Amino acid sequence: MGKPNKLMFLLFLIIVSVVTGKNSNRNISVGVILDLDTLEGKMARTSIEMAVQDFYTIHSNYSTRLVLDIRDSHQDNVKATLAALDLLENNKTEVIIGPQKSSQAAIVSEIGNTSQVPVVSFSATSPTLAFMHLPYFIRTTINDAAQIKTITSLIKAYGWREVVTIYEDTEFGWGILPFLANALEKINVHIPYRSSISKLSTDDQIKLELYKLQTMQTRVFVVHMSSSLGSNLFLMAKEVGMMGEGYVWIMTDGVTNMVYSFNESVTSAMKGALGVRPYIPKTDKLNYFTIRWKRRFHEDNPQEMSSKPSIYALWAYDTIYAVAMAVERVGVQNTKFDNSTTPPPLHSSSNGPWLLEEITNIKFQGLSGNFELINRELQYSSFEIINIVGAVREVGYWTEEQGLSRVLDESNKKNYSTSKEDLNPVIWPGETIVLPKGWEIPLSGTKLRVGVKMSSYPEFIKWEIDPETKATRASGYSVDVFEAAVKRLPYALPFEYQHFGGATENNSLTYNEFVYQVFLGPLSFDLWLGTFAFLICTGITIWILEPKMRAPLKRSVSRHVGTIMQLSLFAYQEKLESILSKIVAIVSIFVLLILTSSYTASLSSMLTVQQLQPTATDIYDLKNKGEYVGYNKHYFVEGLLLEIGFDKSKMRGYSPEEFAGALDKGSVNGGVAAIVDEIPYIKLFLAKAKNCESYTMVGPIYKTAGFGFAFPKGSPLVADISRAILNITDGDEINQIQKKWIGDSNCLNSGSITMESNTLNFLSFRGLFIITGVVSTICIIIYATKSFCKNRQKNTNVVSFETSTDDKIDVEALPAMKEQDQAVMLLAYYLLKVTLTLHQQMPT
Repeated sequence: MGKPNKLMFLLFLIIVSVVTGKNSNRNISVGVILDLDTLEGKMARTSIEMAVQDFYTIHSNYSTRLVLDIRDSHQDNVKATLAALDLLENNKTEVIIGPQKSSQAAIVSEIGNTSQVPVVSFSATSPTLAFMHLPYFIRTTINDAAQIKTITSLIKAYGWREVVTIYEDTEFGWGILPFLANALEKINVHIPYRSSISKLSTDDQIKLELYKLQTMQTRVFVVHMSSSLGSNLFLMAKEVGMMGEGYVWIMTDGVTNMVYSFNESVTSAMKGALGVRPYIPKTDKLNYFTIRWKRRFHEDNPQEMSSKPSIYALWAYDTIYAVAMAVERVGVQNTKFDNSTTPPPLHSSSNGPWLLEEITNIKFQGLSGNFELINRELQYSSFEIINIVGAVREVGYWTEEQGLSRVLDESNKKNYSTSKEDLNPVIWPGETIVLPKGWEIPLSGTKLRVGVKMSSYPEFIKWEIDPETKATRASGYSVDVFEAAVKRLPYALPFEYQHFGGATENNSLTYNEFVYQVFLGPLSFDLWLGTFAFLICTGITIWILEPKMRAPLKRSVSRHVGTIMQLSLFAYQEKLESILSKIVAIVSIFVLLILTSSYTASLSSMLTVQQLQPTATDIYDLKNKGEYVGYNKHYFVEGLLLEIGFDKSKMRGYSPEEFAGALDKGSVNGGVAAIVDEIPYIKLFLAKAKNCESYTMVGPIYKTAGFGFAFPKGSPLVADISRAILNITDGDEINQIQKKWIGDSNCLNSGSITMESNTLNFLSFRGLFIITGVVSTICIIIYATKSFCKNRQKNTNVVSFETSTDDKIDVEALPAMKEQDQAVMLLAYYLLKVTLTLHQQMPT
């Protein structure tokens, strides 16, 4: 064979080898469903095509090869469904990549379940996609709920207490809301409003919703929507003036992941916003891929401007690698579909279960980081926090182990942090570094109305009308403390003073009426409910024990109910015949007596607002000795002294300027032995030089004893104002305020007291209710037993009662009484004795 012939034969062998090698690869159909009219879809297509080329360039010896069939769903759920059906029926597709959106993925995954074909989505992030019901759905992206801890840590770090969520009105937008609401509730953050924006909303409709948000107080917004709608939202927000100073915008990764793809007008509108996104490690491999990707993307989409691939594009690339490796591991011999178990036009793939298992077990280091699926979804434990200021600034990171941190250092074993001190400074909307308070009263909104009442001590509070603005101006010790507390709040709290009563000390509005302007309740709901149940049970018991109350039996049910209600409230007015019903009535009267007196005592204590402090070692000594006691006649102290048990004839009311004269005279000479008043007023009285030399305040004094501020029940301001006041009293500011209005005094004793003025609850009277229940039950049992034995025995027994060696009552001493009436009198005596003992021991 000549040399040319040898060369020709060698060339023939090479060609045959190449052809044979190509034919030995088994082609596996993989369907890809994308929204190719979106930027995300175009990015993903470029990444998917590059991934197939790169994978088989590296793994040229593999016996299987993915063959892509890309379909455009045009952002339509129906078209995505039709594309999936066509791929399964006509192409015998083994794996479906996509679709992009959560709503599409939910439907296509149902089809995948029926045909046993894995559906692998790199962008369907909604938590509503339940893996339990979609066993063939694989998520090679993160669940949206994974970023919630990062968002709540940010909100907690900056101290905001209210947040408005702005979300896309789709399955993707709804899915995160319940998880976010629960997480915010755990850190005591309230969501006063949820703003829903449709993908089909016009610019004017978006503006209308933003105008509504402007009228609200909350200035912290969490935006959860797709990048296309999100970019338009920020353009409209800037146009209506909501990207200025005082506003806070936090974006979820739906918008943040696409920041690099926005044009300059959008990024300019977003200045000051914070964004959260999964952290992608910066590697040489990623940098090299980005350079190649940008060149390829601009070739495929010359009209689009994108500086770098989004994280969805990276996840799409890694998804192809995972599927290609799984296909090779399964070693698919033939594409087999069986229609014996599934209805047409669907068929069941025999390779699907094996491919599902292999894909979920794949682990490798991808472009997006560590690729590992747990419960068929990608896991991420590190998130990046960025600040949009034209460019993108890194504020910090969040990890499961460390919380917030400036740098990502897994070797650093610092404690978990939710402090803003562990983050880099932020440039907020309006290009300011001043932390927004997160709550502003809009010009059209209402301010907090603060009621003020003229005091007989002008050093503490007084008000006057501004002659020009006609507004109420207030000043004094209490006003300074309140305004100092408001300044320390983590949000803006505009307020205005509103005066109550007249402009003189002797105005018509009493102290109690003033405090009632914010609603108070001395008894808890469970006690009200328990009392109502007690009364009804009492009425039913007496109704059972009094046959005449039930007769005639032909009466209607409504009349029986009316009888029971009447007995519940007015049993003591009825002429009862049964000894047992009399016992129940007596017990109920004593219980009601205690409840009534306790209600009065508790209400008086609550209306006191602050603890009453005695000026003697023991205020009960003054009462027992019959000493005269003075009080401020303009306030509530008179009622408190009466509650303690002072005889009204031993009480004398004075104005503050008359205190010294009354004390000088003494109890014997027409004055008083002591003045009982509130601690701040006593301090003011003693601050005067002469009084400091002649009088003193006795009894232990708690450091923070003084005035309180009343708010309506359930007000979100209570915790914040209380915390702010504690900060003031713990520092030097309270001393400066006291020095300004009261002055310095070295003659004030100091100590500590225990202050309690709690709402009474059901447990406070559980003993009484138990006694009532036991007595009623015993009486019903006795009544039933007597009825049973009525015709068998009619014997009368003589009963002797003995309480102690010193306390005896002889029944024979009451010869004129019937046996039943004697028993009632004796029971009433002992119940009265026990009740008075209990009542004396109860705290007021």
